[in-house]
Amino acid sequence: MNAVSLPEQPLKPAKRRLTTLLLRMGLLAGGALVATIAATWVYFHPPAQRHRGVCYGNRAGVNLCLDIATPESANGLGVIFIVSGGWKSHPDRRHEWLTAPFLRRGYTVFSVFHLSQPRATVAEIFADVAQAVRFIGSRADEYGVDPNRLGVIGGSAGGHLSLLLATRGGPAPATDGTRTESCVRAAAVFCPVTDLTDLTGSTEDPGDGGPPRSFRAAFDQQPVNMDRWQKTARDLSPLQHVTGDLPPILIFHGDRDTLVPISQSERFRDAAAAAGCDVDLVVIRGAGHTWLTLPLHVMQAARWFDDQL
Repeated sequence: MNAVSLPEQPLKPAKRRLTTLLLRMGLLAGGALVATIAATWVYFHPPAQRHRGVCYGNRAGVNLCLDIATPESANGLGVIFIVSGGWKSHPDRRHEWLTAPFLRRGYTVFSVFHLSQPRATVAEIFADVAQAVRFIGSRADEYGVDPNRLGVIGGSAGGHLSLLLATRGGPAPATDGTRTESCVRAAAVFCPVTDLTDLTGSTEDPGDGGPPRSFRAAFDQQPVNMDRWQKTARDLSPLQHVTGDLPPILIFHGDRDTLVPISQSERFRDAAAAAGCDVDLVVIRGAGHTWLTLPLHVMQAARWFDDQL
């Protein structure tokens, strides 16, 4: 039998109106999404003159480099971003979402990279980032920044190194001819390690006062030597170097962080208070070692530097 084709039934007016409305809503939603993506991209890519791979030193035959981004309306101030996670650093990884808020406020941003552990120990890494600060200071006129008004920012291992610069920055070794100081005038950090002598509450706590269980090679502790570790832990713990000369410090820390417990930041704040210094601790409720609203807190840190530098 031949199939009989039925004539298409026209849409009822109400159904047509609903279809048209849904189509328009879809187009509007799609347009809003595209506009949001475009605006976000523009925000995180402000106009700036960029110099990548500027060599500031050498470690184990590897050149140590930093990137420089100078905004169109530079304010003459510099912020040093210590690019480090787990004391590993990758110059090929882009991090515009971290630097954009500073560039938009006029700061020249220096992104400092280091040789990753275990090829370099944490002690060597700290020596190298301190060298980077001296390098920047010695060329401050060339970079258009005030060498006495440099801030530093970093998260996790980068926060630890930033706090070491804030607490231990000082005279360079006698063999270093670049500049006499590796000091910074303010530090904004995220979930930093502050006290290696007491890792209570961390998933890295070995339970015997020894080095972090996953980072023994990073601290030259394979095999573990407890006598040597105790000295290393004190030397590389920012909390152990808090004095009345502490520069302004802002810390962001999640209260659910199990890798670096918030107690690390709380004890640092308390030690600073005992020395007569203020440390601002912003507690991120329900957050672990990182959190979704982190970009908003980076913006808050950028505004904070306006008052400190």
